[in-house]
Amino acid sequence: MSYHNILVSKEHNIATITINRPSKLNALNRATIDELHRAFEEANTDSDVKVIILTGSGEKAFVAGADISEFADFDVKEGAKLAKMGQELVFDFIENLSTPVIAAVNGFALGGGLELAMACHFRIASDNAKMGLPEVSLGVIPGYGGTQRLSQLMGKGRAMELIMTAGMISAEQAALSGLVNHVTSMEDLLPMAQKIASKIMRNSPNAIAAAIKAVNANFKDGVNGYEVEVTEFGNCFGTDDFIEGTTAFLEKRKANF
Repeated sequence: MSYHNILVSKEHNIATITINRPSKLNALNRATIDELHRAFEEANTDSDVKVIILTGSGEKAFVAGADISEFADFDVKEGAKLAKMGQELVFDFIENLSTPVIAAVNGFALGGGLELAMACHFRIASDNAKMGLPEVSLGVIPGYGGTQRLSQLMGKGRAMELIMTAGMISAEQAALSGLVNHVTSMEDLLPMAQKIASKIMRNSPNAIAAAIKAVNANFKDGVNGYEVEVTEFGNCFGTDDFIEGTTAFLEKRKANF
């Protein structure tokens, strides 16, 4: 499948999706959001892909925000539709993928860029990364899940401050607050993501998909996460991965998933 705004590569069971609009600091527009949806859908259904890494081209920005020129003249109805469609196509879609997604945040991750990184299952960042949700400085609020995921990751008070001040935090501050898992140099960013991906790939893909579903359930209104965990735990017993994993353990060998 060909794309204009993103690059997709696959090596050693890892699909790397790179947002490739460097002249716009990789800002998200409607075409890019549509391409991201198609790329993630394709990777998630590819049995050879065990982990997905999402990053931005160049060293300046992961994604510096949304393309404001596309919605500056929207009315109330159009604005709500923009947020709803974006969440469904990409942000919620990524969060609920059965394939693990690692965000490798290089440089600026602002507005929709930070929201995109937060939709991934976890994040690592280059030491020059800057993150923030500056939407209130434009007279709007984060609309791609930012108000929800930031408070889940950082806590209510820190999220409120970052959103209301429209400020930015460094990669180190993001790590201290739990927003990112690791901070490394720019040159080591993708190698670190690949190293973590290789550790993930040693384990059962079915169990990982079940774990993603169970963990996500804890953050959904009206859903009992414990019940989802019980169900997914039970479902694991009906998989070939469970047979292989337990057999390998009893035979004192590495499992071959």
